Amino acid sequence: MSPVLRRPSFGLPREVAVLTAVSFSVAVGYGIVSPVLSLFARDFGVGRAAAGAVVSAFAVMRLASGLAGGRLVDRLGERKVLASGLGIVAVSSLLAGLAQSYTQLLVLRGAGGVGSAMFTVSALSLLLRVVPADSRGRATSWFQSGFLLGGVSGPAFGGALAAVSLRAPFFVYAATLAVATAVTVIFLSRAEVADTHAGGQAAGQGDGAATARTPLREALRSRAYQAALVVNLGTGWALFGIRASLVPLFVADVLGRGAGTVGLGLLVGSVAQALALWPAGRVADRVGRKPAMLAGGIGASLALALLVVLDTVPGFLISMALYGLAAAALGVAPAAVVGDVVRGRGGTSVAAFQMASDLGAVGGPLVAGWLADEVSYAWAFGVSAAIVAAGAVMSARMPETRPGERVDAGGRTVGR
Repeated sequence: MSPVLRRPSFGLPREVAVLTAVSFSVAVGYGIVSPVLSLFARDFGVGRAAAGAVVSAFAVMRLASGLAGGRLVDRLGERKVLASGLGIVAVSSLLAGLAQSYTQLLVLRGAGGVGSAMFTVSALSLLLRVVPADSRGRATSWFQSGFLLGGVSGPAFGGALAAVSLRAPFFVYAATLAVATAVTVIFLSRAEVADTHAGGQAAGQGDGAATARTPLREALRSRAYQAALVVNLGTGWALFGIRASLVPLFVADVLGRGAGTVGLGLLVGSVAQALALWPAGRVADRVGRKPAMLAGGIGASLALALLVVLDTVPGFLISMALYGLAAAALGVAPAAVVGDVVRGRGGTSVAAFQMASDLGAVGGPLVAGWLADEVSYAWAFGVSAAIVAAGAVMSARMPETRPGERVDAGGRTVGR
């Protein structure tokens, strides 16, 4: 058996643990900065809109530079782009902490978004290549757990650091990214990759091992890849968009509760998601990507609908718990589908998949916020539920891509 298929921990290659540690370092650093970013911007004498633009600049530049990051992965390989992306975010964060004007802060946060796009695309692309095809779901669950745990723990440290200085979180963020860059260079420099597609397996050493590639235009012809894109759009819209922006306002305006209730609901959702990630990965690998995506889409849609139907604190907590469970499946299975569809370095295909989530994260708060202002919260959550449900519909129509399944000429799963 090739070394790329060795599974020293939890049945997975050691590179999965390294990438999970890197994702944790990145997420905890981002979580440290997020609570103070707009406050730091206000120190330069700007208004609320300008302070919000500093937050948006990071996400907008991630979205704008995603495909360019994918092309770099195709040309240079995952590890070089991964280390470079982390380095860009580290340096830009350090300089942001030293910024002497609002313009400097805005530009540096935008540069950080470019580096973040490079990191996310290359890290996911590498993850999908270092694991055997029948382990992609479980590998992705570990990778996602790093982001989740880092994102939950980071804000607590950020709040404490803000009491010392609004600049301190940026320096700590740069330090966590420097650690992540060092880990990448040291432990992933000789990571071995597998080119697995359609159930076949071939292993090789280094970035140049896989010569077969799947261009984006070819991936877009796959109904499974199309479904993964729509599911990821809905996930970004609901999970990274309205859950962070509109839900706190809903709790204040409709439930009449404060930040404590918001924090409790987000904690309940995060705990549910963390507990469900590993089981979701096992379901995606052993039962199938399609049923995992379908169950996640239905569960997430119901969770959003419950916010409208059960406008009470217990209903809110139930909704957050259900969405956390659904988010685990939606964070694991679509990524496994991308790995099933893409051969070799699929930088642009992985980038488009990540950009779908970024598009949802940018557009969700804007559209849902406008609906809440002009119509009602019910419309805002209802439209969001419909977008998530569209991913479930496409999942129901896609062929199964899990290794071992056979697909007929019409693209229908016909069994093993």
